[in-house]
Amino acid sequence: MTDDEVVETVRAAARARILPPPATPDAIADAEQIIGFRMPPLLRRLYSEVANGGVGPKDGILGVRGGHSQGNFYDIAELYQDGPDPSGRVPAGLVLLYDWGCTIWSLVDFRDPAGAMWCNHQGELWPQGMTLVEWLVGTSTGTLTVNTLLESEPTVECDQ
Repeated sequence: MTDDEVVETVRAAARARILPPPATPDAIADAEQIIGFRMPPLLRRLYSEVANGGVGPKDGILGVRGGHSQGNFYDIAELYQDGPDPSGRVPAGLVLLYDWGCTIWSLVDFRDPAGAMWCNHQGELWPQGMTLVEWLVGTSTGTLTVNTLLESEPTVECDQ
């Protein structure tokens, strides 16, 4: 699936939700400055063309400043400043994107233009083996759930 197809698919699914307007160029630039890496192009397009967060699974991904939040988590740059892992094991450039609950997060790798996806659970970090495109398609079709995400980490269980 191309980035154009993903953007259009996410846009169509987003029409059924009440979402924030797209992010401003300044909000995107501020997030990139705080994080120290440019966003993967697809994520940048979603924020600037579809909505400032709220798209994707359940409650939707976090936005940048002024966008969609999840609970007490306001935006990706704020979370990045706070750090996803106090032990420092999460490398620079991995950015919290979606909270699955049960302290399970999907992170997107800003160092990779394809947006490689990672998972963090209670200080453990591992690659999800997919790109942001595959993650969005999987979450929108229901083939990627918290249980399938954790299959690569069999000691972790979460009832959701």
